[in-house]
Amino acid sequence: MTLGGVFVRDYFFFLRDYWLFKKLCNGKERFSLRWWDRYPCLRDKTVVTGFDRHYVYHTAWAARILAEAMPERHMDISSSLYFCTMVSAFIPVRFFDYRRPELELEGLQCDAADLTALPFADKSVPSLSCMHVVEHVGLGRYGDPVDPDGDLKAMAELARVLAKGGNLLFVVPVGGAPVVMFNAHRIYTYDQIVCHFAPLELVEFALIPDQAQDGGLIRNATKIQSDAQRYGCGCFWFRKGLT
Repeated sequence: MTLGGVFVRDYFFFLRDYWLFKKLCNGKERFSLRWWDRYPCLRDKTVVTGFDRHYVYHTAWAARILAEAMPERHMDISSSLYFCTMVSAFIPVRFFDYRRPELELEGLQCDAADLTALPFADKSVPSLSCMHVVEHVGLGRYGDPVDPDGDLKAMAELARVLAKGGNLLFVVPVGGAPVVMFNAHRIYTYDQIVCHFAPLELVEFALIPDQAQDGGLIRNATKIQSDAQRYGCGCFWFRKGLT
């Protein structure tokens, strides 16, 4: 039974806890406690702390690689702001997004850019990341133009601007079959991504599988493991050759 989308049972427990808290304060509240200031949080009493497996693990993967490589500077295209702000604590980061964030932080510079037409010279970026981004390009979700080939243009741009010997950290959803879940995202196969970046060397492939029981972050995962997923998270570390 629900009331306005909220389970009645959960709201009952909220009311019980509210009046118990008020009773225990016994008129000696250190804070204002008024009924009209209530802010019910009805879904947080879980056995374990939940988290978004894709976004926690893929950013942890990328941060570890950058912490080991320690480039002089790093450029990111539209990845998680949590990732960019944390990395900027130890590596200067330039962040670009289709919609520039109003974010000011030491070590971090934010600007606007179209991923399908990056304003950088060929082979000019030695350390680059674009994670959980390309699967959205061309679907109109974030105000960008609808373009079925928007993702291909974006991947071509990333390969174009990557410097010789440079590293690209690239993350997209992966599975056994390519699917467009319009207008949320695309799901790619392992082979699609490797083929799209064929001129680059695949240094490492890491996988965050669909199910927690299959592992957290699996570094040096295989194509077979990737193809067994429905909506896994594929983490590709590419490097451009020196020739």
